[in-house]
Amino acid sequence: MLLLGAAAGATPAFAQTATPATDATPAAAAQADAGDLGDIVVTAERRSENLQRVPLSVAVVGGADLRAFQAGGEDILALSGRVPGLYAETTTGRIFPRFYIRGLGNVDFYLGASQPVSIIQDDVVLEHVVLKSNPVFDVNQVEVLRGPQGSLFGRNTTAGIIKFDTIRPSQTWQGRASASIGSYATTTLDAGVGGPLIADKVAFRLSGLIQHHNDWVDNTFAGVSADGTPTPQKNAMGGFDERDVRLQLLLTPSDAFSVNLSGHARHYDGTSTLFHRAALKKGSNSVAAEPRGAVAYDEGKNNPQDYDTYGWSVNAAYDFGPVTLTSISAYETTSGFSRGDTDGGAAANYPVNGVANGFGQSQGNVRALGQYTQEIRLASPSADRFTWQVGGFYFNQNDTTDFYQRAFFLTTAARNPNNWVRLHNVNTSWALFGQASFKVTDAFTITGGFRETDDTKKTTLLKTANTVANVSTYTGRRYVRLSDTTPSWDVSALYQVDPDNSLYARVARGFRGPTIQGRSAVFNADFTTANSETITSYEVGSKSLLLDGRLRFNTSLFTYTVDDIQLNGNDSFGNGVLFNADKARAYGIEIDSEFRPIPNLTLTLGASALSSKIRDKRVYAQVCGLNGVVVCTVLDPTIRIGSNVFAQIDGNPLPNAPRWNLDATARYDVPLGNGGRVFAATDWNIQGYTNFVLYRTREFYATGNFEGGLKIGYTTPDDRFEVAAFARNITNEKNLKGVIENYMAAVFNEPRIIGLSVSGRFK
Repeated sequence: MLLLGAAAGATPAFAQTATPATDATPAAAAQADAGDLGDIVVTAERRSENLQRVPLSVAVVGGADLRAFQAGGEDILALSGRVPGLYAETTTGRIFPRFYIRGLGNVDFYLGASQPVSIIQDDVVLEHVVLKSNPVFDVNQVEVLRGPQGSLFGRNTTAGIIKFDTIRPSQTWQGRASASIGSYATTTLDAGVGGPLIADKVAFRLSGLIQHHNDWVDNTFAGVSADGTPTPQKNAMGGFDERDVRLQLLLTPSDAFSVNLSGHARHYDGTSTLFHRAALKKGSNSVAAEPRGAVAYDEGKNNPQDYDTYGWSVNAAYDFGPVTLTSISAYETTSGFSRGDTDGGAAANYPVNGVANGFGQSQGNVRALGQYTQEIRLASPSADRFTWQVGGFYFNQNDTTDFYQRAFFLTTAARNPNNWVRLHNVNTSWALFGQASFKVTDAFTITGGFRETDDTKKTTLLKTANTVANVSTYTGRRYVRLSDTTPSWDVSALYQVDPDNSLYARVARGFRGPTIQGRSAVFNADFTTANSETITSYEVGSKSLLLDGRLRFNTSLFTYTVDDIQLNGNDSFGNGVLFNADKARAYGIEIDSEFRPIPNLTLTLGASALSSKIRDKRVYAQVCGLNGVVVCTVLDPTIRIGSNVFAQIDGNPLPNAPRWNLDATARYDVPLGNGGRVFAATDWNIQGYTNFVLYRTREFYATGNFEGGLKIGYTTPDDRFEVAAFARNITNEKNLKGVIENYMAAVFNEPRIIGLSVSGRFK
């Protein structure tokens, strides 16, 4: 449905935004003066449609809104909590975000992990976890499609889709730029410019993103490092550099034929996630005593992270009149590494019987990855009473990935140069899909979609983790192949009560293919696997424009059941273990609203509530353990197998599934005599109880996390330039965002950033 972060869309085709008007036109500004919220246009069903007439739950974030959230150097994780039902986090740095919609996601940090949330940029699905981190810049708008999406977009998904649409080339010369500088020398430049190269035939758009953040976290450890990590060191970690560019060419040789060629490149150099060992004390989840700006690491070489990503796509469409043929071809590739001190502290600081206790260090390398996708789609004209789309989709991803463990990095006699594995992963998928809509009457429309998908995954262990003498002791499988062919479908109905109010209902069945966890081989443990999961979702909702178009109020009620849900726990090495539980059930509500009570004042409020439960009395998850000792307070029934303790998780909530979330924004503009404006805007988010793991404890959860932002500035009379002061996380809240269980380690949010921003556009 509608955004609630800092108001809806920002470009002329979409609703007037309540954030800076750098992308808005004078006409849109006049609309704000009049108090009318205007329309929001989405492509949630691969056609341009009014948001209020789409029979599914869609949230919209305007490009200007997203840039405002990211002024403090944030990435796409900035969307978390600013769209009802959407949560995002990472324990592997900026190159590995994990997304959750309506509580469904995947906590697995394996570089080959699959996720039930799909990321789509400019109609190209990004499946690998590193590709999902591709920065979003020069963005037109973001759409979050909540619930199973199997009929029209990319890969099947059981949770939903986050769809990023960038600003496309135009036959009109235009450009925009947003720049900011703030605390920790945080700088951001997000810009795009384009126009015609050959009138009515060729147009281009060149876009770029530059971000920098200084290292700001001290390493206070002053002892001996076994891998050569320099200690102690001021400002050792926490910074990053992001460099991205994209070039698009739009060819329009005739009115019926268009081709959009797009290529992009990314270089990222930064710090992987910092864990704070023992920040959590047994019996409490308070982290008040832990300094966010200091760690004590004896290993890890300051947790470096470095990735390079490249890609291209060709989106061609030919309008034959009664039907339009669209072809989307795309290729993505990435390579890089991420290394970290995964115990989150110096083992010498945690002795047992006078001996340093608990070492953890790892590195993951994507040596090479190639993702090729091809989609062919035929679609009828959207204005017809009966509309339809049919097509086919092919996906092929091939990667070689290495995993290194601690002994490989040591400079002492304990070094083992063979303590690493190499895996080759291949994922192929094909699908045939179709959707049709029929207007039974002018007010009542029925839509149905169907998809048949074949998904195959193969993992080969190319190198085992051997002894110092290079002798293999691995006894597990060296090759695993999983495959499944499953249908998915959806049926929806929309009733237009009047031009401003509608009701809808939707039933959908989604599918996520089988999954392989191969990283466990680095500990000489066999692969773990999970079979396919399926979801059946029921949803009803209303979409309303009230008070002469000054109030937009959209709601959705939903319930779903996931059969054979794929879950991920940890073994005694902290290594992910895949398994299926019988099912998970959930129900909830989402509310999106935007209100302009008087001209120049815009308020938004978004809310979501969720109840989720895992249902399987036979399934147990290994709990927090170090050297055979349970280090946290487990609240579930437990059993002991050998030296390991397992908790029964039946009835527990899904991990990283907030019970409720509230987000609110306000913006007030004061018109000046010269035609310019002074404005003040603020946005706030508060998050309810969120369990981080599969079992219940007194430590591994968060409740009441909140963050706020503020922006005060001036917009010129022609609405083309803006100067502002801003603050992100203005109260400097230290929120617990994740944990490493066996080390009682905490992951925190980013600190307060205060800065100045300048933005402008021309057309």
